[in-house]
Amino acid sequence: MNTSPLATLSKNGVSIWLDDLSRSRIVSGNLSELIQTRSVVGVTTNPTIFAGALAKGEGYQAQVAELAKAGVSASEAIFEITTKDVSDACDIFSSVYKETNGFDGRVSIEVEPDLAEDAVATIKQAKELFAKVNRENVMIKIPATKQGLSAITAVVAAGISVNVTLIFSLQRYREVIAAYVEGVKQAKASGHDISKIHSVASFFVSRVDSEIDKRLEQVGHPELKSKTALANAQLAYEVFEVEFNKPEWQDLANAGANIQRPLMASTGVKDPLLPDTLYVTELVAPLLVNTMPEKTMEAVFDHGQIPTDSITGNYKQAQAVLDSIAAAGVSLDDATELLEKEGVEKFKVSWQELVATVDSALQAAK
Repeated sequence: MNTSPLATLSKNGVSIWLDDLSRSRIVSGNLSELIQTRSVVGVTTNPTIFAGALAKGEGYQAQVAELAKAGVSASEAIFEITTKDVSDACDIFSSVYKETNGFDGRVSIEVEPDLAEDAVATIKQAKELFAKVNRENVMIKIPATKQGLSAITAVVAAGISVNVTLIFSLQRYREVIAAYVEGVKQAKASGHDISKIHSVASFFVSRVDSEIDKRLEQVGHPELKSKTALANAQLAYEVFEVEFNKPEWQDLANAGANIQRPLMASTGVKDPLLPDTLYVTELVAPLLVNTMPEKTMEAVFDHGQIPTDSITGNYKQAQAVLDSIAAAGVSLDDATELLEKEGVEKFKVSWQELVATVDSALQAAK
């Protein structure tokens, strides 16, 4: 029986998803192995992850050569390459998907970041990605921009499972939940089997501390550093509890709808002075997902001290932290707005790097 800290984390209600995917990880059997040895029950990807995997080129040469021969563009090649990896990963997780009734065994693939401000194009590509991967356990990632909210509703309404990404503020998180609930209502009205629709809302953690801590240094309050991200994330869980206890949701749940689970993302520690397991061990509660970079996952496996629940009893303290940040003259709203914009821009840069990498590989293969 697996008694590692990761197994304990899983037993305490947190689904462990790996924030990484590459063809070499799939082909070598490493991904299957992580299911057995690290309690991994899902995978998330993004443009940065695929840019890194394709830059190394391991395992992609044969498909790149085929695509070069077919004369496709770099964007078309990326679509073919990434959907193949995601389809294969979905197959690896198919038994987990069945065992957990669709909650886990999930693999996420993101729409192009250039579409983040274009709801119509986001909806179109989400449907294309879903059709191409052609696996029930795929989730389409859509950024939680203002324009993304209507896309989330439309994609869920089409019966597609969605991973909403780049959430930084509690207010935006409430809007994301509302967008999901509306999507489920529309799906039900259209005759979709709403029991097949699943969603997670990816709340970003470490980047909040990075931005707020910088501002706290500037206003002369270093003693408040490294507290905001956890407080913000813990209060996000309170939002989750409140919103999914409303009568409107209960009616949908009674009709077979699945709760949209909160997912903690960006859980790798960026400040070397902090414990390397901080954004995992301090975020433990039922129905939570934590998507971890491999380095963080291995740190938790090696020396994580896993509590039963490190969130639900801490709402008052968490609110006190946010109040003290505001009293110090630092605006969390301003910081989270900036982080959302930066998050989209970073993914756009990664996407351009990915296009350039694939374009070079296609030219070299001709």
